Amino acid sequence: MDDLYRDEILEHYREPHNFGTLDAPDASYEGHNPLCGDRITIMLSFDEAGTVSDVAFSGRGCAISQASASLLTDEVRGRSQADVKAMTNQDVLDLLGIEVSPARLKCALLSLDTLQHALDEQSDRSATESVSP
Repeated sequence: MDDLYRDEILEHYREPHNFGTLDAPDASYEGHNPLCGDRITIMLSFDEAGTVSDVAFSGRGCAISQASASLLTDEVRGRSQADVKAMTNQDVLDLLGIEVSPARLKCALLSLDTLQHALDEQSDRSATESVSP
C-alpha cells in the first residue's frame, strides 16, 4: 500500500494540482523551510460566504513539500475559512498517506504552515479594514 502512496506523491510532485498564481488573491503568504530551502507561496480567493473559491501555489522544493502543497490545495477548495483554519498537522500527514521521518516533517507541513499564515494575515487585514474610518 505504501508504494501506491509513494506513486501518488511522485505524481503530485511531477504534475502538481493548482500550481500557478491567482491574479488578485484575497490572501497569500510565502513560507520557507530554511533547513532545506523549500519555498511555497499559497494564494487564496474567497466567495462572499467565506468559502475558498480558488487556490493556487507556487514554489520549489522536495517531492514531499510540493506533493503536500498540491494535495492540501485540492483539499481546501470549497471549504470554509473556519474549516481550513481547523486543519491539523495530522490532516496533512493523512493526505500524504506515508510515514514521514522526523527530518522530513517540516517539508511535509510547510504547506499547512504557509496556508495558516495566509489566513492569519487575511484575518488581520480584514480586522484593520473594518476598524478604519
